Amino acid sequence: MRRTTSRPAEAGKTSSRGPRLPTVSNPRKSTTLTVMTGLFTLYCLLPLGWLVINATKSQADFVSSFGLAPGREFALWDNIVQVFSYQDGIFSRWLLNTVLYVVVGATVSTFLAALGGYALAKLDFTGKRVFLLVVLGSISVPGIALAIPQFLLFAQLGMTDTPWAVLIPSFINPFGLYLMWVFTAEAVPTGLLEAAKIDGAGEFRTFLQIALPLLAPASVTVLLFSFVSIWNNYFLPLIMLKDPAWYPLTVGINQWNKLGSTAGNGALVQNLVITSALLTIVPLIIAFLSLQRYWQSGLSLGAVKG
Repeated sequence: MRRTTSRPAEAGKTSSRGPRLPTVSNPRKSTTLTVMTGLFTLYCLLPLGWLVINATKSQADFVSSFGLAPGREFALWDNIVQVFSYQDGIFSRWLLNTVLYVVVGATVSTFLAALGGYALAKLDFTGKRVFLLVVLGSISVPGIALAIPQFLLFAQLGMTDTPWAVLIPSFINPFGLYLMWVFTAEAVPTGLLEAAKIDGAGEFRTFLQIALPLLAPASVTVLLFSFVSIWNNYFLPLIMLKDPAWYPLTVGINQWNKLGSTAGNGALVQNLVITSALLTIVPLIIAFLSLQRYWQSGLSLGAVKG
């Protein structure tokens, strides 16, 4: 009987080839992407660089020197002192007003979005499908289109020229509600909620102690979106508020800009506008840097689950 054996030459063919080399991407595509990314980065950083450079100039240098060139003297601290002392320190009041609108509005809107997203993802109730369609439709409506109806409604209620006219509209965040709804459906196990209910926890307690800690990454995302939206809100406070004592920073700085163009002293007022605009960016940068680790933890949690 003939015995079949494997040929050593054929067996050695695969080993003689060695490991397969990774495919090399097209260098032209890599260069193009690098150039496009660099141009986009330059486009984003150029206005910020112009703002920083001009905020360090004195009044005379701001008028006489080139926009992207530094002045003869570094006057950033003097400009900051003038910003907080101009018009009896009204800038400090505008800053406190903005902090009030942002802290209260962003916190309440984030909590309501988490509560509504939890209800839509984990509870069954009559009219749920219709409510989902309403939420999805409201996302496509720009907020500026609702400013005039909101003004007429608050005027009938006698709430214009009060902080509530700015706070109450900021409590509703359709995009945040949709984001929390999608995240809750995947991040909160239904079995964990049922176990909490079996142990005697009510629906609201289950949400606070079980679901809400699991929604931390999405909550931080909604909080940051609300923070930036309320901080940069301009048109709604402009039509709602008439008393300068309740102005946020956006409306107040624009009033300084108009004052400089009409008072004939544009050099001084424009210098304050540039410096105050730079100061308003600092809290946004701090908020993003301080909350960035929650985004990273959320991405790590999703990678482990996957």
